[in-house]
Amino acid sequence: MKYSIIFDKDREEEVIIFARERGELVDKLEAILQAVPTELIGYKGEEIVRIIPSETYCFTVEDGRTYALTERGKYQLKLRLYQIEERISDGFVKINQSCIVNIKMIESFKTSLGGSLMVTLKGGYRDYISRRQLKTVKERIGF
Repeated sequence: MKYSIIFDKDREEEVIIFARERGELVDKLEAILQAVPTELIGYKGEEIVRIIPSETYCFTVEDGRTYALTERGKYQLKLRLYQIEERISDGFVKINQSCIVNIKMIESFKTSLGGSLMVTLKGGYRDYISRRQLKTVKERIGF
């Protein structure tokens, strides 16, 4: 087996595995890579902090800017929502065009008169689930 390690501070970290077939080694490598927590960088004024997705209530877009809502506060991210969606784990679900929520942080659901479904997170944040995403949300939550 051949392997290469290339250090380049200007590129995003990426692991590519070429294998003839799935085996024990590929499974172990995949488990190791999935266990590595993804960290994002958040900005609040002059403060720069590490954002750990598992500790985040949700990622939302307001006025064209992307934010992470955490227990420590609201931090702006320099990534687009789709880029965050690619980086975070399966513990999140997109509820509408501008919000991705942490499934573990969901506190309750409430239906409105119009038939739409509102989700409330532990931090008090509320948002509506779009009709387009409703089926996916139900499957991920286990309705």
